[in-house]
Amino acid sequence: MRIAVFASGRGTNFEKIADGIVSGKIAGEIVLLFTDKERAPAVEKARKRGISVVYLPPSKFENRESYDKEIVEILKDAGVELICLAGYMRIVTPVFIDAFKCRILNIHPSLLPAFPGLNAQKKAVEYGVKVSGATVHIVDAGVDSGPVVVQAVVPVNPDDTQETLSKKILFWEHRIYPQAVKWFVDGRIKVDGRKVIVDGAVYDSLPVVPALEDF
Repeated sequence: MRIAVFASGRGTNFEKIADGIVSGKIAGEIVLLFTDKERAPAVEKARKRGISVVYLPPSKFENRESYDKEIVEILKDAGVELICLAGYMRIVTPVFIDAFKCRILNIHPSLLPAFPGLNAQKKAVEYGVKVSGATVHIVDAGVDSGPVVVQAVVPVNPDDTQETLSKKILFWEHRIYPQAVKWFVDGRIKVDGRKVIVDGAVYDSLPVVPALEDF
């Protein structure tokens, strides 16, 4: 399967998906890394792996819709079948979503629907929750509001900070995202309204639901 990864920052989740492909666990190919930040660390990581980088500056476009329309054309020209948002810091428009319906995944550092948007870990600590975690979901027109594929739970200790909680959550991000990609590539993800079912997966074990199989 031909995959495009979108990143605006470090690209650590991009690396983990790429590692899953190199290991043979994910039967796909990352055909391009797309970024809206020319100097994002993810760019150099992609180039070191020999993965094509597409940088498109948003400032050259009149609005978000025209920007996303150009992106859609780039992705279609590349034959992309699955899009993975991995720290991509722009809200995508219906122009983008409708072109790749149920084929866009995103990772978010909270147990959605709690704490959508930016600074999720900070919000969790300040709210005083006892558990937080990470969510992979299918992207829809809302902000971090799409159907949930997989979630991982971490405890929030009384002395946790935004930084310490982020580190705990990132550990699980790096496992659940490549797992979700593998499930998608293998054709096991079924979407029924807001419900996402992974065929043959185990749903009665923690800290990850459905349970990890390969990562």
